[in-house]
Amino acid sequence: MSQQPDNQSARDSKPLHKTRFERSRFGGSVKPHKAEDEVPVTKSDLGKGAQKLSQTKTAEINWSVLIISSLVIAAFSVWAILMPNEAGGTMKLVVNWIAENLGWYYVLTMALVIFFVIWVALSKAGSVRLGPDDSRPQYGLGTWAAMLFAAGVGIDLLFFSVTGPVVQYLKPPSGEPGSSAALQDAVVWTMFHYGIAGWSVYALLGMAMGYFAYRWDLPLSIRAALYPLFGKRVKGSLGHGISTIALVGTVFGVATTMGIGVVLLNVGFSELFGFKEGLTLQIALVVGAVILTIAATTSGVDRGIRWISELNLWSAVAMMAFILIAGQTAFLLNGLVENIGHFIVTLPSRMFKTFAYVPDSSEWMGSWTLFFWAFWLAWGPFVGVFLARISRGRTLREFVIAAITVPVLCDFIIVSFFGNSALYEVLHGNTEFAELAMNSPEHGWYALLSMFPAPMFLIGLATFSGLLFYITSANSGAMVMSNFSASIPDPSEDGPKWLRIFWAVLTAVLTIAMLLAGGVITMEYATLIFALPVTVIAYLVMFSFYKALRIERAEQEGRTLRRSTITPSGGHVPERTWKQRLGKMLTYASKREAVQFLERVVRPALDDVAAEFRGQGYEAERQNADHDHGVSTIDPSRPSGPLLRVSTDNLHDFYYQVAMVATPTPTFSGKMAADTDVYYRLEVTTQTGSGGYDLMGLTRQQVIDDVLEQYDAYLKYLSGMGDGDNSED
Repeated sequence: MSQQPDNQSARDSKPLHKTRFERSRFGGSVKPHKAEDEVPVTKSDLGKGAQKLSQTKTAEINWSVLIISSLVIAAFSVWAILMPNEAGGTMKLVVNWIAENLGWYYVLTMALVIFFVIWVALSKAGSVRLGPDDSRPQYGLGTWAAMLFAAGVGIDLLFFSVTGPVVQYLKPPSGEPGSSAALQDAVVWTMFHYGIAGWSVYALLGMAMGYFAYRWDLPLSIRAALYPLFGKRVKGSLGHGISTIALVGTVFGVATTMGIGVVLLNVGFSELFGFKEGLTLQIALVVGAVILTIAATTSGVDRGIRWISELNLWSAVAMMAFILIAGQTAFLLNGLVENIGHFIVTLPSRMFKTFAYVPDSSEWMGSWTLFFWAFWLAWGPFVGVFLARISRGRTLREFVIAAITVPVLCDFIIVSFFGNSALYEVLHGNTEFAELAMNSPEHGWYALLSMFPAPMFLIGLATFSGLLFYITSANSGAMVMSNFSASIPDPSEDGPKWLRIFWAVLTAVLTIAMLLAGGVITMEYATLIFALPVTVIAYLVMFSFYKALRIERAEQEGRTLRRSTITPSGGHVPERTWKQRLGKMLTYASKREAVQFLERVVRPALDDVAAEFRGQGYEAERQNADHDHGVSTIDPSRPSGPLLRVSTDNLHDFYYQVAMVATPTPTFSGKMAADTDVYYRLEVTTQTGSGGYDLMGLTRQQVIDDVLEQYDAYLKYLSGMGDGDNSED
């Protein structure tokens, strides 16, 4: 670097970090720092979110969220228990008003959510990972797909898989009841309600929470996903309000599932053990779920609950296989293929169906489409947390495509097999069963099972499967609620055990209250009402996530544009000699070799550059760090490898970080350690993300050249930002 002229003014020779307002080296005036609570506009700003939102290292109870949401739920429960008739009637009036006046809003919201998640998957942003650029999935594809299904399917699917198709055939939303058109649409309507729409909500909230948690080290929460929109304000009253809305909606969604579950299991236990059906047995099942949740929480058997989730999946597979083999096999398979085809063809028009030209259609909309849309929105934060937890390292494209295909196909199989089995009975004149399925869905479901060979075996298997669905929802629901009512910096940790017990008990009280106030119908009403504010959160998450992806894309495109002008090869790394290129092809560095290269080449090179920056009047430092196997989002307080930092105060600091990344060794021949199947790359990461290239084998001068090229790219990026944001003096 050349020295500054001796006659340079004192102002120009001052370290840039000490000037508050001055013209930048690359044109335009420099604005002062933003206030701490202003919204982020660059990846560097996003990287600072973890320090702003997670100032403590341990979980803390968010008392505002806990108290307010608890009071809302407790007040509703007391009202429903003390005045059940008044509560049911009032909620019916509210739901009728929503169905008549806001049905279009629910329909449009769900359509936009579907469009948004598909756009993310198909756009360039689809290659962004839920984690650092070098992160890879923890679970294999098969295991991950099974966990996706287990995370988002509840016992309600069994409840509606029989009554839904029968109702849509005999009492369709439009057209002639019992017609061929109604028959063709009967199963498809239920598939539509349990299809891509609900899983799009899960995908939206799951990928947003996972993206900010694993890529930017923010807490795994809804409020953290809104950081690009509101900045540090999400930690204050605004964030408390958002968390409260999400938490109340989640509690009502889980309580509805538990309520539907006990109504269904109530019949199964009566069939198997001779218990008397009724409210007493239903309350006993709710209490049983609470006891199991408390036992799992206090005795540390969470691993057993995960085992139950896997057993849940296999029991459902066994139940479907039995129905297919013992039932009308050819009819069921033909129906499945036709149902899926008809669903795909009619999805666009069905998605925007409001039945505006059908008289008195609001009651059907409120009982079916609007209820399910509200149900998925209420369950969205709940399932989204689980999807994010198991998807670290996946690209957004993988995440979305898997979420809206694999579990949806599983849902389709269950709905089609049960629904077509029920329709087969109706088509063959079993009117008694048809009436039972419409008027008492829980009895209709078990009545269908009793028509198969070995009915008690199938009823036992189905009840066991439903019980597993029920227990899983109760336990995992309590865990997620405790997370939403606490501030937890580490995404892998959960809320305190006592808080999980508290939410398990309060959710049980709410479930019993809604059973007293009218059963399943009241649960549908409550879900539709309390999910309305959650729609606002869905819009905010889409805006916030879109902004974050735009920030990433803008900086990546700027970096790509600069690459072609820096080196003849079009990359960041200085061209290697032919011997260096050949050596890189034939040699795969061990950990010891990588550490030696860091000490002998990289660290001295960064020291030289830091010293020259300081000689030019800048604040520069080269920080040491332990040798880490991976590279994470840049955090200057916890570097994962040798880090050069040049502070510019008014501007965003320049970072150049080198970290060891363990990488699977290719199967073809090459020099490698005999006792390992990985080698170590020395990858560069700057404030604009991972460069994705390896420094191993370069000379000290080549490393210095690369630092300067990255710094030149950094200045050009700031120049482009200044042209759009700054004004001339």
